[in-house]
Amino acid sequence: MSAARRREVISALRRGTVPATGLDLFAVGLERFENALDEELSAVTTGGAVFKAVRGEYGSGKTFFARWLAERAKRRGMAVSEIQISETETPLHRLETVYRRLTERLATASHPPSALREVIDAWFFTLEEDVLAAGAGDLDAGVAELMEQRLAAVAKSTPAFAAALRGYRGARLAEDNATAEALLAWLGGQPNVAAAARRAAGVRGNLDHFGALGFLQGLLTVLRDCGHPGLLVVLDETETLQRVRSDVREKALNALRQLIDEVDAGRFPGLYLLITGTPTFFDGQQGVQRLTPLAQRLATDFTADPRFDSPRSVQLRLAGFDLPKLVQLGSAVRDLYAAGSAHPSRVMNRVDDPYVETLARAVTGNLGGQVGVAPRIFLRKLVDGVLDRVEEFDDFDPRRDYTLTVSSAELTFVEREAAAPSLRAASVDDVELDLP
Repeated sequence: MSAARRREVISALRRGTVPATGLDLFAVGLERFENALDEELSAVTTGGAVFKAVRGEYGSGKTFFARWLAERAKRRGMAVSEIQISETETPLHRLETVYRRLTERLATASHPPSALREVIDAWFFTLEEDVLAAGAGDLDAGVAELMEQRLAAVAKSTPAFAAALRGYRGARLAEDNATAEALLAWLGGQPNVAAAARRAAGVRGNLDHFGALGFLQGLLTVLRDCGHPGLLVVLDETETLQRVRSDVREKALNALRQLIDEVDAGRFPGLYLLITGTPTFFDGQQGVQRLTPLAQRLATDFTADPRFDSPRSVQLRLAGFDLPKLVQLGSAVRDLYAAGSAHPSRVMNRVDDPYVETLARAVTGNLGGQVGVAPRIFLRKLVDGVLDRVEEFDDFDPRRDYTLTVSSAELTFVEREAAAPSLRAASVDDVELDLP
């Protein structure tokens, strides 16, 4: 790992967030999924399509799993997009909003979000290269003809996508940057694009729920032609659907069922669709079970022992952390930190495996003994409270000089619930009141 990537990973852990890169260096407990997922990614890059669901309690590592899989997808040249489902920002029943978030979060191995502009420009560059290689005399006419051929299947169902691409290229050639920018935003599903730009491309209105699927199909075509053989889309935190109005929930569940059916029907070659949720979302009556066709598509027979879960099933179950895994995770992070430290031997000697276990037990104890919700705060304390001080201060000994403290303000809601007994006020004098 480069020094820059190592620094990004350590900084994210220090803040208590999931790093965007480098997750394979401390992915504990995911080894059993690697072969099956790599097979599915290979199938996607050769024109297949895959749907997968990941279930796990809060703190079991669903977001970590999704980003770990995204890194593996990027190494295969795929584009990725992670979308947080929420009632207000990204309602699942409005696929036009989901598509807009997809393009806003679109990333590749070489381009961070949003990579939509780079992808489309790379596509036109690829078309030009193909036309020149074919020996065409008129470059512009050759590119226009080849573009029509590549988008023929998409244009049948969503002619507006192809029209907007034509308009974007025409505006770029005419050096009309304002129109080009507006059409690029329209291709990304953005609302309120200037009417003059839309008229210039011959398109009308804004993207709607049904048009979003056609735009996704067009985006997959563009990605494939410019060297990205697939797209991983992560719909994270789908359990939030349980907290919305019943009519909105049913629309969202039906939209998810529609997406799965379209993937199975082969409409989206090159798409890997991954959703994450809690067990109550998949098994409860306020979630998947509320829509029988969706429940049938996601049905997975989990045995009592997670060791025998098949990684090829439509649902994957994350068992969460136990203490040995938590210690293994902490040791891996310690090793990563030491590799970029100015004093690696000091870090390794003073934060040895026995101390990492001691800290893991202490953090878990402050969270009511619930190891599953401990990884985030444990890694934050390890990096910010221990490793940083060991590196900075020659005379700092964590066994002697560090006392673990866990306050309510630094915990998430789930962590706070787990830590409730240890954070409970000893007397009325300990209760803070926010008075005007």
